[in-house]
Formats: sequence, structure tokens, C-alpha cells
Amino acid sequence: MNSVEPSGLQLNSLLKQVSRSFYLTLRVLPGAVRPQIGLAYLLARTTDTIADTDVLPVEQRLESLALLRGRILGAHRQPLPFESLARRQASEGERALLLQAEEALQLLERFSPADRQRIREVLKIITGGQELDLTRFSGGSESNLISLETEADLDDYTYRVAGCVGEFWTHVCRAHLFPSVPLDEAGLIADGIRFGKGLQLVNILRDIPRDLRQGRCYLPRVSLAQAGLKPEDLLHPGSEVRFRPLYNRWLADARDHLAAGWRYTNTLPRRGCRRIRLACAWPLLLGVGTLQGLATGNVLDPGERIKVSRAQVRSVLVRSLVRYPFPGWWRSLFHEAVGSSPLAALSGSAAGHTPGL
Repeated sequence: MNSVEPSGLQLNSLLKQVSRSFYLTLRVLPGAVRPQIGLAYLLARTTDTIADTDVLPVEQRLESLALLRGRILGAHRQPLPFESLARRQASEGERALLLQAEEALQLLERFSPADRQRIREVLKIITGGQELDLTRFSGGSESNLISLETEADLDDYTYRVAGCVGEFWTHVCRAHLFPSVPLDEAGLIADGIRFGKGLQLVNILRDIPRDLRQGRCYLPRVSLAQAGLKPEDLLHPGSEVRFRPLYNRWLADARDHLAAGWRYTNTLPRRGCRRIRLACAWPLLLGVGTLQGLATGNVLDPGERIKVSRAQVRSVLVRSLVRYPFPGWWRSLFHEAVGSSPLAALSGSAAGHTPGL
């Protein structure tokens, strides 16, 4: 199967609706892996849509999530009654995700047994994390904040949400793009996991004000307490000065995870992997750009959501494409981005990771 847009499921247009940033990555992926990665993402976004439908009781969301998870894993063939759930979505793309879930599952059956199993394994981890998230934060609100407890909980969360995707991505690319190239596969997988964790940690550190007002604190209570802080303190932008030293350690963690991701990108065989290297480099370098803003802005101010500009996106795309033919110049992209920002001065590790530079 070489098409990412089979009859009956407009996968390209649907992906474009639900994630413009990932759609950019998807379009540059080699055709040999684009269908597998695209469908896995589509199914993950569908389960995420169910988990995020907060107008429904948690119990109902868990029931719908379990139903879809069972279908993805091939445990049953019970129909998906998602029409009512789809009507609850404000986004046209998310409504389409739910209404076309059956067609996505039919597409899953068209893959080889090995690819089908890889997709099922990563979705099993992701949906397990979504179920844990729903249960853990049930009853949370701005006046009743619920927090992760320890750094181990944070590390587990980032693995379930995104680290496992780096693992999946590596297995799919290894099987289809460079199956016989000698390399340190265990090291590549470990760096791929850190790559995914780094991208998710960037999201967590960027979205603190929004998550807190939904009753969720992904920053561990134990670490906050050691810094003399409570989750409730983070609701007040004036707490940023006291919070900043601890926050900077998490920024350093994210930077070091992304450095491991850059090592991952450059461990991939250069020959024949230009597209996959670019697909890795773009979110990674944009993640560094987000960290640059987080290193200086008031990260507790709900009115100051920090994100990269369209001009920064264009700059990353152009610089990566221009530099790719020149290996040394290409490899310097990450270090130049970090070295020219306050990120370079950050040290220490809130979670005990060793730097991946």
C-alpha cells in the first residue's frame, strides 16, 4: 500500500484539519512510511478527541475510549456509535475524526501484519496513558488542582504520550527504510524515546496556565514542595520569580532531550534518509525555538502564550533545506539555535537525566 489517501478516507485532508504542524511533517515523510505514521497519528488524535470531550462525564469518555481501543487492538468488532459524540465537537476536523473512525480501522486492516502490530502497540500505550490521565485528573478544576506526584510520574507520562511515538517511529523507519544498515539500534531507540519526551515536555512547560485552569498540574507536587511551592501558587503570575529556578531545570531537561533527538536525527543513515531527517529536524528545531521564548517570558501569565512565529517556521524550513547538502553546516543547526539563546546557560536536571549533547 503506497497511498496515504485510499478510497473512502481522505486521510491527507483530515490530517491537515486536525494538525497543521504534523501535516507539514507528514508531507515530507518518505512514501514507504507515510501511511503507517499518518494512520497511527490519525487514530491517536481520534482517541485524544474522545478523552478531551469534557462536556461528557469521565465515565462515558472512558467507556468510549475503551471501545475504540478494543477495536484498534482487534479484540472485538463491535460498531462504534460515535455520532452523538461527534455532534459534541466544536471542531469540524474532530467531528470528522469520529465519524470516519470505522474507515480508519478498515485501513488499519490493509497493512502487513508487522506494520499493523506496530501501530497497535503504540496505540495501546497511548490510550493507556489517556485512560490514566482521565482517571487521575477526574474531579479536577481551577479551585481543586490535581497534580502529578513525582518526577517518575512526569517521565512516565511523557513516555506514554510521546516517547513511545519515537520508539514506534524508529521501528517503522528501520523496517522500511534502512533494514540492513549497521547501527546501534538500542541507542537509536533510546534517543528516539527521549526525542518524543522532549517534544512533550516542551508542550507541558508551555501550557502550564491553560492546564492549571483545567484543574491539571503536570509538574510534580514533590518537586514543587521542595522549592517551597504548591500547585495553587502557579495560578498567580507573580509567583514566576520563585518558580523560575525550578522551571529552568525542567527547561534544561527539555533541551537535553531534544539534544538526544538531534543525535537521533544525525544517526539515521544520511543516504536515502533525507526526508526522514528533515521530518525529525523541523519539530525539533521549532521546539528549541519555543524553549527560547519560555526561557525569558512569564510562563505563568495566561495572557502570554509563548509560541514560535510563522517567520520562525519559515526560517527553520529554509535553513534546514539549504544546509542539508553540507553535513558540517547541517549538524551545527541545533547547537547554533541553543548557543544563541538563554538555553545555553541552563544547568541542572529536575528529573535526574544526563545531558544528551
